[in-house]
Amino acid sequence: MNLPNKLTLLRVIMIPFFVIFMLTGYKWIALLLFILASLTDLADGKIARKYNLVTDFGKFMDPLADKMLVISALICLVDLSRIWSWIVIVIVAREFIISGFRLIAAEKGKVIAASMWGKFKTTFQMIMVILMIADVDYDISYSGGFGSFYNVLTIIVTVVAVVLTIISLVDYLIKNWNVMDGQM
Repeated sequence: MNLPNKLTLLRVIMIPFFVIFMLTGYKWIALLLFILASLTDLADGKIARKYNLVTDFGKFMDPLADKMLVISALICLVDLSRIWSWIVIVIVAREFIISGFRLIAAEKGKVIAASMWGKFKTTFQMIMVILMIADVDYDISYSGGFGSFYNVLTIIVTVVAVVLTIISLVDYLIKNWNVMDGQM
């Protein structure tokens, strides 16, 4: 197993620890774990491309590890009233659709790597999660004003993350619709 794949597995292993710290009130430790896990995503991709260590395992597992990390964080944030559930539903629905396409492609012997839109989406989702965890005053309830600059920044990043989630889904479906040939 090469280094990028080890980093991907490390990210998966970090998820339960992140969740435990997040839900037991140790948000700064959870934040640190989330940031470290997010950085492994950046590192594994760069290393894999630079040293030609791209594998089918990495193409499949890296986006799955990202989904597991982000979705775990989003569920924790819903539980802590830091994000609206409809936003999480949109993000999770996109991930289920893409995972379904990837499974069908895998049955046909094809591995579909993440697109640039998907990478932008993941980056903004991770930044959104970091901002929501870090901001002690952030609250999803609207009370007649946006609040602090940090609150406004979190809202803007959240909107961008949701828009990129939808754009990346449409892009993925258009580019990979041929995978569905013979399936309907």
